[in-house]
Amino acid sequence: MKILFVAGEAVPFCKTGGLADVAGALPPALKVARHDIRLVLPKYRAVNAAEHGLKRLDVTLRVPIGDAVESAGLWEGRLGGKVPVYFIEAPKFFDREGLYMDASGRDFPDNDDRFILFCRAALETAKALDFRPDILHANDWQTGLLPAYLSTLYSLDAFFLPTASVFTIHNMAHQGIFHKNALFQGGFSWADFTPERLEFYDQINFMKAGLVYAHALNTVSPTYAREITTGYEFGRGLEGVLLKRKGDLVGILNGLDSSAWDPANDPIIARSFSAAGMDGRAACKADLQRTAGLKRDSAAPVLAFVSRLDAQKGVDIVLSAVGEALSGGAQAVFLGDGDPSGEQALAALADTFPGRAAFFPRFDDALARKIYAGADLFLMPSLFEPCGLGQMIALRYGAVPVVTPRGGLVDTVEPYDPAKGTGTGFTAKGADAADYRAALGEALALFRSNRAAWRALQRRGMDADYGWGKSVESYTALYHRALERKSALLP
Repeated sequence: MKILFVAGEAVPFCKTGGLADVAGALPPALKVARHDIRLVLPKYRAVNAAEHGLKRLDVTLRVPIGDAVESAGLWEGRLGGKVPVYFIEAPKFFDREGLYMDASGRDFPDNDDRFILFCRAALETAKALDFRPDILHANDWQTGLLPAYLSTLYSLDAFFLPTASVFTIHNMAHQGIFHKNALFQGGFSWADFTPERLEFYDQINFMKAGLVYAHALNTVSPTYAREITTGYEFGRGLEGVLLKRKGDLVGILNGLDSSAWDPANDPIIARSFSAAGMDGRAACKADLQRTAGLKRDSAAPVLAFVSRLDAQKGVDIVLSAVGEALSGGAQAVFLGDGDPSGEQALAALADTFPGRAAFFPRFDDALARKIYAGADLFLMPSLFEPCGLGQMIALRYGAVPVVTPRGGLVDTVEPYDPAKGTGTGFTAKGADAADYRAALGEALALFRSNRAAWRALQRRGMDADYGWGKSVESYTALYHRALERKSALLP
């Protein structure tokens, strides 16, 4: 199939969250499966043309926004050396610090105009390149207007007549909600401003546009697909729309790039190791303790938390659970930035337990790898988690995850069963501090009392297959469903 894959971010070019990891890994996996796929991204200031070997194309796109027509350029590069990537260059909209927010953490006030331009420019890019896609694959709110355009303004465009749309939900918490003036800026009319279409409490919701108009929908884990139809806690006001389209919604678990995350071939960590030979992990633990300024103690359980700091990630639960564990002799390493109050609380905790706790308020890939390779337990008490990547990396590196029963955590971490000798981690009964402390207590008790069972638990997690192969098969099936639905809707 010919696939136009459009996203607001993708590694290694630009990233704020898990969407970038998926957009950087799924297109190459689809390419391996012999699909003809092209990726379209904004050319943010963060996209380094020289570093990534990008070249400017002799193409000028003319993109209407409201009563104006904006010009946009086009750059070309490669993802993984194989997948063509096209960057929409519009300095007025994308040449700034930050992708969606300014340095103070506030959304750019013109994000509606920015991603109206991006969506329409992505469609014009396909035409300029004469790349007629079978599938237009849009991702999250930044591209939510694409399915709407395909079914409205571009519905009579012969170029896109055979094209079906797929919309992937990566996180319902971010929806792209704007003043209703965005309706006209995007080229829509009052006929589209209804509860059945784009209207959302007298505003415009870009995520809703994708949910309403796409021929097929998916999110990034089976459990999250069920959760987001159950109520506001997970659906964030769009649960009714999702429930109405439940028959078109599937959960496809994200994969993990096993070549990028491989403790047997990771040049960053102190010593390589694998499930079949784990001796090198002791050296990685000692290296982590040295790097983090912790007391060298092979017997002390090292707890790790690697995450952006916000309410979704359960920072308050971490603080509640870890304080008790540190008082009991455990050690802990925290890596991440975000909410200032979370940063201050973790810094205070590290000050309270010198030599036993360390906090690094930044994103640091090299340090993250050392943490995954050297920690004994990985903490992930998310209040909601569409899929999650951290727990899969932790499993791959032998750091046993302790998680809440949410979204993709349910689908990737098998609860430890001492009677059967099965499982890959520990799952709390609920997503509150008391239940999480109990799960962490069980994990620490096993670590201290039965090293043979602990080592077997680590090996099972390391041997689990979270590659992209099964996901690619599921996406291919979803693409066929979208094409069938598009065909059924044609006159």
